[in-house]
Amino acid sequence: MNGGGEGLDRVFTALADPGRRAMIDRLASGPASASELAAPTTLALPSVMKHLAVLEASGMVSSQKAGRVRTYRLAPDAFAGLEAWVAQRKRAWNAQFDRLDAYLAQTKSRDDR
Repeated sequence: MNGGGEGLDRVFTALADPGRRAMIDRLASGPASASELAAPTTLALPSVMKHLAVLEASGMVSSQKAGRVRTYRLAPDAFAGLEAWVAQRKRAWNAQFDRLDAYLAQTKSRDDR
């Protein structure tokens, strides 16, 4: 069974923190600087930068520096690995439920005789 590897571990680590999830939510509406991402929080800018580094290491966020401002944005395929992992688990669960349905139908048919 594929566990997703280190890339998926970094994504789950990044998403484990509510502050980082809030930054992802903010970036979903468009690119933002670190200062803009820090504004609605009580975090100091160095803490925000550390959180952004975790998000970048996960591959969910990318940044670009222009002059003195670094702008962050969601990576185009930010959730692709996560979606694939969830879809794989969902298919496995659905297959198990299908087998259970078939078993219950077979059992009911036997009981009705």
